[in-house]
Amino acid sequence: MPAPTAALKPVVDDTPAINATLPEPDHDGDFALEGMNDLPEPTALQAPATAQDEDMEVVDEEDRPHFPQVQNDDGSFRIQSRKVPVPPHRFSPLKTAWPQIYPPLVEHLKLAVRMNIKYKAVELRNSKTSSPGALQKGEDFIRAFCLGFDVADAIALLRLDDLYLETFEIKDVKTLQGDHLARAIGRIAGNQGKTKFAIENASKTRIVLADSKVHILGAYKNIAIARSSVVNLILGKPPGKVYNNLRTVSARMKERF
Repeated sequence: MPAPTAALKPVVDDTPAINATLPEPDHDGDFALEGMNDLPEPTALQAPATAQDEDMEVVDEEDRPHFPQVQNDDGSFRIQSRKVPVPPHRFSPLKTAWPQIYPPLVEHLKLAVRMNIKYKAVELRNSKTSSPGALQKGEDFIRAFCLGFDVADAIALLRLDDLYLETFEIKDVKTLQGDHLARAIGRIAGNQGKTKFAIENASKTRIVLADSKVHILGAYKNIAIARSSVVNLILGKPPGKVYNNLRTVSARMKERF
């Protein structure tokens, strides 16, 4: 028995070699490969996704994503219309300010507008050239004017996207009747409207007092500041303390900018 460390003898295969012919390659599969060179490169297929990712990464000053405007690619168009009722006490001001009302709707939003005298309403209709949200903006603009806001203040709803309308009643904050309700309205307005103007200037909003209803136009955070001041006045807080709070809030807002 040889030692484990001894070199092993090479194994010799004594079987005779058989001349086997290799099978010819099958060319049937070449037909499935036709047109492979015509396919675009992988980078070209991923280009649209990369461009979309770049659009998704665009943010504004408040770190909010900016999405591209939705476009109607299928070519379908549907006519939509809105009818905004006008209160009786605002129909005469609507007639007077009509030359200043319809140009922004027609030229800026590309809407078809008409004033229906029979039904006391303003009718809006979209067109192929108008943007998807133009009809809603036009309705908000007419509704803001019907609530009592000036035309110059209501036009801001058409030009800015972060403006909103908020309406609440004094009775929603505190149940007041008779003279108590009248005094609460007087505290909100102030002498010759000074308190209301102070709240508007400090919070950068617009306020309309219509009987026991309060309408506020502005950005979301600014509406919260104005609403807090109005609620404090309704609850009976002295106007001097409200002024001090407004000074503090306005100073903080200036520091942010």
